[in-house]
Amino acid sequence: MQALNFYSSKYHMQLVDRRKTCTIRRGDKRNKYQEGNIIWVTVGKRFAQKKKIYTAMIDRVLVKPISELTKEDLQGENPEITSIDDLVEFLESIYDRTLALSDIVTVVYFSEIVE
Repeated sequence: MQALNFYSSKYHMQLVDRRKTCTIRRGDKRNKYQEGNIIWVTVGKRFAQKKKIYTAMIDRVLVKPISELTKEDLQGENPEITSIDDLVEFLESIYDRTLALSDIVTVVYFSEIVE
């Protein structure tokens, strides 16, 4: 089973409350995340214990430059983000590197599977 893991504790409550509907990952991740795949949505630091929040399906995978992200992409990533500049600042804090508006990202939309 593939996992979509979130390192940042900032995401935990958004995932539990089902307010986070997508993730924006640096680079082209089409080979890693494919539409229709069943995944576990997990939270935990790298090389540490993870907590499974729920099982989900990948609904849509989009690859585009940061400058072309939509309001839907931003809100799905984090409901508190209202601009691309805010998103870039947020992603830079996660990846610990500078990002440009021309950098390619992958937007992975997912939805919970209720059993």
